Amino acid sequence: MAIADHNWRLRRDLCLVWLKYVVHHITDFMSREESWERSSQAWAPGIVCTTVAEHEGVTHTGSGSYDEPGRTPIGAMETGVCLLVVLLAVLPGTSSFPASAGKPSLRFLALGDWGGLPIAPYHTAREMLTAREMGKAVATLGADFILGLGDNFYYSGVQDVDDKRFQNTFELVFRADSLKDVPWYLIAGNHDHNGNVSAQIAYTNVSKRWNFPDYYYDLKFTVPGTNVSVAILMIDTVTLCGNSDDFQSQQPEKPLSEEAANQQLEWLKTKMSESKDDYLLVAGHYPVWSVAEHGPTHCLLKHLRPLLRKYNATAYFCGHDHNLQYIQDDVGIGYVLSGAGNFMEHSLKHESKVPEGFLRFYYAQGSSMGGFVFVEITPDEMEVTYIMAGGKSLFHTTLPRRQRFH
Repeated sequence: MAIADHNWRLRRDLCLVWLKYVVHHITDFMSREESWERSSQAWAPGIVCTTVAEHEGVTHTGSGSYDEPGRTPIGAMETGVCLLVVLLAVLPGTSSFPASAGKPSLRFLALGDWGGLPIAPYHTAREMLTAREMGKAVATLGADFILGLGDNFYYSGVQDVDDKRFQNTFELVFRADSLKDVPWYLIAGNHDHNGNVSAQIAYTNVSKRWNFPDYYYDLKFTVPGTNVSVAILMIDTVTLCGNSDDFQSQQPEKPLSEEAANQQLEWLKTKMSESKDDYLLVAGHYPVWSVAEHGPTHCLLKHLRPLLRKYNATAYFCGHDHNLQYIQDDVGIGYVLSGAGNFMEHSLKHESKVPEGFLRFYYAQGSSMGGFVFVEITPDEMEVTYIMAGGKSLFHTTLPRRQRFH
């Protein structure tokens, strides 16, 4: 026992020294915006022992939990840090992902605003680290597909199907072995519309995992081994509402083509009214509700929100604001905002514009290296988990299966 105690104290002391070293280099990295190649030497994922609520830029109210499966309370802070470091050293790849209950399920990731930079190396460190964490999540939990929620290429989209951004911002970033055969389903954001969206659609014929068949389209899935159906309506909120200038007006003013906007809206109404699916999801770039910099999108509050409520949608997925939010309205619709794939911006500028009690979770810690959403749909419910690059589970909630429409 004496030898064991001595070894533990030695390990603890070494861990504390190592942790100070890591923290120093993370701070240095964040201040200088170094490239991925250098940051990968300094970043140590998973070393977060404080509760999420202690961080600046985090709000957690209402339903859902920060609890991570399998984790027990730890006493002193330094003991918790060292224990986690030791576990990571002994069990490489250990993280606080949600554990599967063993039921048949459909699983996917949702990521918005991941589109790198228009100058070399055409990606950010945050995008690279988020991509790496996605690879670990898929290797651990599995995924049937990934939803790309727009702003795929900052700041002006792509020029043509041969644009090098496809390789440098997408293919070479999301390159983990676990991601190579996972299909992406994408929509365009406002920055994509500053370039050639048709080229992104055409890239569907080039890449085996890039699926962007049209400006808006629908997806149908079945939970494996069951007859439980999942419909996802992928919409183009820029065509519907108009483009927006992030540096001037925060709101899209009007669509470029009223005819195209009305066509999409009629298509959406038809698809939603005809849906008899167990889960009905809608995904777009602009948020319906957001407490952050861009705030609620007036056009979507007018045109989309009534449809979500009328046809009993399960959830709406979006990006646009560069943080993570979960908002749930008074009829139980979940609004899943996942816009932390490339930037992280703290803002509560429009908190007063979201009805009291709707905001359940908000995360925008500036030093965070991004995040995404992991969704698991079972015959009984849809689980939504927000995961930070580094492996920490930030927030978890569930949404019920819809009642069958006859």
